[in-house]
Amino acid sequence: LQYPPGTIKVYSYFECRGGQFETVCFFGLQYFLKKYMVGSVVTPAKLNEAEEHFKIHFSNPVHGYDPKLFNRASWEYIIANHGGKLPIEIKAVPEGTALPYKNCLFTMENTDDNCYWLTNYLETLLVQIWYPTTVCTQSREQKKIIMKFLKDTGTPQVIEGGGHLFKLHDFGFRGVSSVESAATGGAAHLVNFLGTDTMAALMCAKEYYGEAAAGFSIPASEHSTMTS
Repeated sequence: LQYPPGTIKVYSYFECRGGQFETVCFFGLQYFLKKYMVGSVVTPAKLNEAEEHFKIHFSNPVHGYDPKLFNRASWEYIIANHGGKLPIEIKAVPEGTALPYKNCLFTMENTDDNCYWLTNYLETLLVQIWYPTTVCTQSREQKKIIMKFLKDTGTPQVIEGGGHLFKLHDFGFRGVSSVESAATGGAAHLVNFLGTDTMAALMCAKEYYGEAAAGFSIPASEHSTMTS
């Protein structure tokens, strides 16, 4: 209802506009693609459920509901012509890449002229990549600080032996907003370090990135055992 008549292609891009650090470390796209966007993700059952919620959400007590608001015909087109798969092409820099902000991290465009509306429909889901990217960027900067002071204090052999990769251990599962946050944020940390107690991150790296053992730990004590 809002795009100009005759629109057939929408090309969008994601970038880091700026922040505390001049370099951003990109991570997390593959998880969200595999988790939510790969395969026949549009089904008649999901479409019916979405329309039901749509009617409730957009009903006005005075003007009622405008059925044109729910783009059912276009979703049915995806089911009929693409088997429920999203006609979208995404191009991205390799995950783990560190590059200056104000650079494009990934692009997205529709591959079917009838689905121009779909490109930015997916924005809400994909902007969640900023969380693991932010964690990955912060973790990388902390790693640089650790390496600097290991060198400044005359212990470069720690770096040479890989010991610096265990100098910032992740206990963050208990402090995040959800299990998924622990998974994606914890996996982002493992781009830079090898120490973690966040099992959700290890499972995320294994299932969505093909990494059998992305991090390691030890059978350490904790508060209740030390005070008992």
